[in-house]
Amino acid sequence: MMTSVFRPLAAVLGIFALFSLTAHAADGWPREIKTSRGVITLKQPPQRIVSTSVTVTGTLLAINAPVVASGATSPNTRIADDQGFFRQWGDVAKQRGVKRLYVGEPNAEAIAGEAPDLIIVAATGGDSALKVYDQLSAVAPVMVVNYDDKSWQALAEELGEATGKEADAAKTVARFDAREKAVKQSIHLPPQPVSALVYRPDGKAANLWTPASPQGQLLEQLGFTLAQPPANVASGQTQGIRKDIIQLAGENMAAGLNGKSLLLFAGDKTDAQRLSGNVFLSHLPAVQNKQVFALGADTFRLDYYSASNVLTQLETQFKGH
Repeated sequence: MMTSVFRPLAAVLGIFALFSLTAHAADGWPREIKTSRGVITLKQPPQRIVSTSVTVTGTLLAINAPVVASGATSPNTRIADDQGFFRQWGDVAKQRGVKRLYVGEPNAEAIAGEAPDLIIVAATGGDSALKVYDQLSAVAPVMVVNYDDKSWQALAEELGEATGKEADAAKTVARFDAREKAVKQSIHLPPQPVSALVYRPDGKAANLWTPASPQGQLLEQLGFTLAQPPANVASGQTQGIRKDIIQLAGENMAAGLNGKSLLLFAGDKTDAQRLSGNVFLSHLPAVQNKQVFALGADTFRLDYYSASNVLTQLETQFKGH
């Protein structure tokens, strides 16, 4: 008799499960996400994301992805807060309770301890955790992303697809694009072309942003023209397999900074003055003509927050310039 009672209930539950599965599939889940390490399958929207890349964390926060923990960089610096999170989004991370897992070297045990259902790893850069990829892939699906060959907008869309936050990503990008368009119409460009760079604190080297970099792409979208360094300089060694920078050192630094204006990323007015006072760069037309501009200490890596700050800097410095 009990069997006859449970049969209708089992049938109802079976129909409910089938309905749930069909509805889930209609929403686009499960999803197959292509990465440089192969295809990963996500059965449902992730609820506990761990970002091993402090660079990518900002974009995840901007699209409202459920980040529970993140790797960090050295705390209490010009670019990072007391957690080691980038200053441009550190307050947002605190509001959402994002936990700092480690500083610098990835800690697979700490990552596993957060019970993630998706782990984000950068393919390149100082915050890449590829060396522990095999350990991490035993914990949860691992999504490997590149941030050195695309704009933060493209990265946001890529992450939006993987996290079910497509609508949030689209809104964030649209909001930024509208402001970017307004800034483009309001500013008067400095002498073109420009060299966009990060000037090292010791003054002996610089990293030149290429058109493939998010910084270069942002400037070109705003109407800036990036100066092309001499061929022998452009073919110089870059950091690993990165496509976003050209390393300049020694005599190549002066030769590579051949723009009529110099735009300093990850730098403030003090850095601009320091560059202008470098005897090995004093002959550059941009220095002689006082066309050296700092765009803020938080612009070494671009996400929605730091890119918005770049727009503010450009609007302030070049409005009616």
